[in-house]
Amino acid sequence: MSTPVPASDRPDGRPEVPPPPGGAPLRVNPARRAAANSPTHLPVVDETSAGGLVLRGGSERPEDFSAAVLLRRNRTGRLEWCLPKGHLEGRETPQEAAIREIREETGIRGSIQAELGVIDYWFTGEDRRVHKVVHHYLLRAEGGRLTVEDDPDGEAEDALWVRVDELAARLSYPNEQRLAVAALELLESSRNLRDALRADAFPTERPDLP
Repeated sequence: MSTPVPASDRPDGRPEVPPPPGGAPLRVNPARRAAANSPTHLPVVDETSAGGLVLRGGSERPEDFSAAVLLRRNRTGRLEWCLPKGHLEGRETPQEAAIREIREETGIRGSIQAELGVIDYWFTGEDRRVHKVVHHYLLRAEGGRLTVEDDPDGEAEDALWVRVDELAARLSYPNEQRLAVAALELLESSRNLRDALRADAFPTERPDLP
């Protein structure tokens, strides 16, 4: 199941391009400045990423499943809770990229059990408009150790297990909060999915698996 989740990726709800500061006289034609800075004049680039929720389950109850979540510091220095994800490399499929990115960013090896949803949004850089599509999946944790030490980009400060029923309140971005709600609803509605995610359940005490 793939559920589009349209929304801005900015947690504070501000527009992508800030308004010009006031209080100073304009020295150029405002219409000309607006035309020159219009996003429609920037080249458009498509980007595809993948990631999701890698889960471990301690019981048959949906609320007892936990997901590996990252703590990252944004450009303003504020810590943000977010899901592991990243760009596709080479000829990777979104599924292959999701497994690889989650392993690199969290240290957890997982296998995909279900599609979760797609986030589709736009943002503006200094020299381009980017159309971003991010595929998300539910994965079963099958091994590894929760760590950010092996992340090649070194963007995350920490990784934590968070209960799925608490996940929406923890995540920083509205799009990912909605994915967390969708994940909990899937777990509540499908006993088969819960059983699949619990198969060979990820241990809670042993730090490493072969």
